[in-house]
Amino acid sequence: MSKVFIIAEAGINHNGNLELAKKLIDAANEAEADAIKFQSFRAEKLVSKNAEKAVYQKETTGDDENQFQMIKKLELDYRKHKELICYCKQKEILFLASSFDLESICLLEQLGLEIFKIPSGEITNLPYLRKIGKLKKKVILSTGMTTLGEIENALTILRENGTNDITVLQCNTEYPTPMEDVNMKAMKTIKEAFKVEVGYSDHTLGIEVPIAAVALGAKVIEKHFTLDKNMEGPDHRASLEPFELKQMVKAIRNIEKALGDGIKKPSKSEMKNIDIVRKSIVANCNIKKGEILTDKNLAVKRPGNGLSPMRWDEMIGKTANRDYKEDEMIKI
Repeated sequence: MSKVFIIAEAGINHNGNLELAKKLIDAANEAEADAIKFQSFRAEKLVSKNAEKAVYQKETTGDDENQFQMIKKLELDYRKHKELICYCKQKEILFLASSFDLESICLLEQLGLEIFKIPSGEITNLPYLRKIGKLKKKVILSTGMTTLGEIENALTILRENGTNDITVLQCNTEYPTPMEDVNMKAMKTIKEAFKVEVGYSDHTLGIEVPIAAVALGAKVIEKHFTLDKNMEGPDHRASLEPFELKQMVKAIRNIEKALGDGIKKPSKSEMKNIDIVRKSIVANCNIKKGEILTDKNLAVKRPGNGLSPMRWDEMIGKTANRDYKEDEMIKI
């Protein structure tokens, strides 16, 4: 089984502060995530100046500014992108970023990214999808708020423009996502419908849902994290703190081991238990040579390094070939 690709989603939890972004990289690296992901956008290209905030954004940041004013403070310019990429290389963790506009796609391509993450909000953006497709890079596609038909349309556009290495993530865009809205089984539906690798982008509270997703076959896990849930900003409250991120990564790696190869056979660790736990055919009492073996003078007891009880019927009615003491293993 290939290793699950774990993305620690920093998103905009850097609050526009480069040093805070570097601390997030440190935390993701310490948790042993495979990649850390930020968000690349120009506020002017992403949202109109009079767009309202989402409900969860109003709940976490108040209603005294609109969406444009909020995200304008959270932009990462070219210099910050480059510095964060260099810092990720030092820490030996992969830098990723979701692009939210055509300009940001160009920026990430210029910076040499090999994996392009398409956020849920762009899955119905034809010019955007076409531009990503023409890059012919590996793509990770989130599918929050979509129907199967919309996923099919997006995949068709990407493929027609030259991109075929696509992993599709089941996702729900409510922050935090109610458990009843996770719909984990949709991963299997997507996999079967489009013959793609699948994964899960999680916005639930806690770590059990992404762990379950791995058990159900997710090859990519994406999870928001922050240094402190109480920090100011729209996404902190629905994010993991560093110790939780570390717990999630460790649990996923354990689940990977536990899934195994699917071949049903005794494991290396349990081989030593076979003779101790299984049973053999033994004398139930003292038996004299020449006596007929019956279900009265035979028994099945541990250990299991003698004659298998699966040969019970074969032994009933035979003549004892020698004397046996009680509990002595029957020989043939």
